[in-house]
Amino acid sequence: MERRYKVGISLGDYNGVGPEVIIKALEDERVFRHCSFVVYGQRSVLSFYAKLIKAQHFNMQEVTDTHKLNPKAVNVINCWNEQTTIEPGQMTADAGLRALQCLEAGVKDLVAGEIDVLVTAPINKSTVNQHQANFKGQTEYVAEAAGSKTNMMLLADDSLRVGLVTNHVSLKDVTGQIDSNLISSKLETLNTTLKRDFMIHKPRIAVLGLNPHAGDNSLLGKEEKEIIAPAVNRAKDKGIYAFGPYPADGFFGAHQYNKFDAVLAMYHDQGLVPFKTLSFGTGVNYTGGLNIVRTSPDHGTAYDIAGKGIAEADSLRNAIFMGVDVVKNRETYKEMTANPVEKVVVDRE
Repeated sequence: MERRYKVGISLGDYNGVGPEVIIKALEDERVFRHCSFVVYGQRSVLSFYAKLIKAQHFNMQEVTDTHKLNPKAVNVINCWNEQTTIEPGQMTADAGLRALQCLEAGVKDLVAGEIDVLVTAPINKSTVNQHQANFKGQTEYVAEAAGSKTNMMLLADDSLRVGLVTNHVSLKDVTGQIDSNLISSKLETLNTTLKRDFMIHKPRIAVLGLNPHAGDNSLLGKEEKEIIAPAVNRAKDKGIYAFGPYPADGFFGAHQYNKFDAVLAMYHDQGLVPFKTLSFGTGVNYTGGLNIVRTSPDHGTAYDIAGKGIAEADSLRNAIFMGVDVVKNRETYKEMTANPVEKVVVDRE
C-alpha cells in the first residue's frame, strides 16, 4: 500500500487568519490523497471559524494522539480546555499563550517522529513573548527544539528560493553578526538543502552584497571584499556553485534571479521584500538544514482581514504540498546515496 504521510498543523494565533486558512486548505479534497492531518489547536475555535466562513466540507474529529488518525477527517488534538473568547483581528495575551501551546505540542510530536511534517500557522511574536521571554520566531523555536545550529530560513515557490544569513535580527545588529565563517556555513546549508530537499543536482547560488551597490568597490563599505567574497571563494573551493556578491537592487531589478536556483541574502528584508513582492500569497517559508520538516505560509496573522472570510489559503496549501515533497525527496536522496558505487581501478599492464 502507498504510504500516507502524517501532516501536523499548529493553529497559530486564533484571532488571526490561521484557523480560516487551515479550514479552507483542508476543504480541498486533493490534500487528502496521500496525507492524514492532525491540527494542534482547539475544536471549538475551528468550529467557530467554520461556521463564520460557512465551510461546507470541513469534517473533523477529536483525537488524543497521532497513532490512530482518521484519513478522511481533520483530526484535532485539543491543546487547551479552558473557555476561549475569540476576537478576530485583536491582539490578546490568551491568543499568544494558546499559539505557543499549539506550537509546543506540534514540535514535540515532530521531533519524536510522530508526524512527518509540521505546518505552522501564523503567530504574533509580541503576544507569545508575554508568555515566553526572548521568543524570536517559529523558525528559531523549531530549530532549537531540533538541536540544530545550521538551520536556515528559506522562502520558496516554484521559481524563486531566497535563503537568509541572519533571520529576525535588528538591522543595526546585522553587520556585527555577519562574518565570513557564518556565510560559508549558510552556503553549505543552502547547497545541501537544495540537493537533498529539492532534488537539484548542481544548484547555482547567487550571493547578495550587504551594502548599496555591493559596496561600490569599497566606497560604501568593505564587507563585500573582506567578508562576503572570501566566503564565496571558499564555497567554490568546496565544489559549491556560488556566485557574487551582487548588488541586491540591480540583481532583482534585472531579473537575474532567473539564472539561479537560489539566492542567499544577508538580512531579513533584503531577501523577503523582493520575494514577497514577486510571490506573496503563494510562497512557503521553509526551515532548511534540519533533520525534521517544517513549513509555514509566507504571510502573518493579517488581523485586518481576520474573520471576514476573505483570506486566501494558497500559501498554506502550498506549505502542505512542499512539506510532503521534501519528505519524499529525502527518502529518494537517501536511497540514491546509501550505496554509492565504489571506484574501481583497473591495472591495464
